[in-house]
Amino acid sequence: MVREEAMAASDIFRINTPSVVHETIEGETVLLNLDSGNYYSLTETGAVALDLLAAGVPAGELAAKLGERYDGPAEAIAQAAAAFVAELQAEGLVVPGPAAGASPEVPAAGPARLPFAPPVLNKYSDMQELLLLDPIHEVDAAGWPASKPL
Repeated sequence: MVREEAMAASDIFRINTPSVVHETIEGETVLLNLDSGNYYSLTETGAVALDLLAAGVPAGELAAKLGERYDGPAEAIAQAAAAFVAELQAEGLVVPGPAAGASPEVPAAGPARLPFAPPVLNKYSDMQELLLLDPIHEVDAAGWPASKPL
């Protein structure tokens, strides 16, 4: 269910670390949820929207920031942004709260506005069993492999 009515300008989200790891390579963001074994990909608008959220842009301001980068009806951008944040939350990829550490920088908008396309979260579960069996889930702060003290 989309929380667009309940989404306030002060709703700040962060990537759900350490349960979620992510990397952006050549414009595609890949996220891995270590708790569920699902992995996800985001391109174009989705990758930009996630970067903005991870940089500390409140969910209530996400549509305005996307509107600075993309050309489209404000209402369509607002609805798509709210639905995207709700989907990220439902998948356990983002959680409420600021990112740890210093204030992150908001990625700069490009010189030209591109046509708006709603962000799409592509979900994959084909490697779920393998990812859930991986010993990374048993790793503590010492890393892996780590010898236990005698």
